[in-house]
Amino acid sequence: MRYLAIDLGAKRTGLATGDDESRIASPLTTIDTAADQERWRQLTKIIEVEQPDALVLGLPLNMDDTEGPAAQAARAFAEQLAQRFNLPVHLQDERLTSAAADAQMARTGLTHAQKKQRRDALAAAAILRAFFDASI
Repeated sequence: MRYLAIDLGAKRTGLATGDDESRIASPLTTIDTAADQERWRQLTKIIEVEQPDALVLGLPLNMDDTEGPAAQAARAFAEQLAQRFNLPVHLQDERLTSAAADAQMARTGLTHAQKKQRRDALAAAAILRAFFDASI
């Protein structure tokens, strides 16, 4: 089964792909817009190209396992994803995925701007890896 992972952000949305056979999650791209309509347009195009069987959306839980406004927004976005694309949508705890992405890039020699551009796609890959690990 092929998956598209989504790290939803207010300004940037990271995407990664992978499949449950190889269990390899690869960063794909970042949608760099705060405009909902443009985000949906780009996401639709990517889903048409990648043809995933299911989507995995990061769920931003608080460190004490409670849900704040960001988690509620992610749940609403998950419902919209399911309705628009008629695909199963799985929610995956995304705590510390951006920190993991930062650690992965720490010694790469990339500039701050280059790291910022890659962070969200790397975080989406971390979300997908966590999903694969949880589904063993």
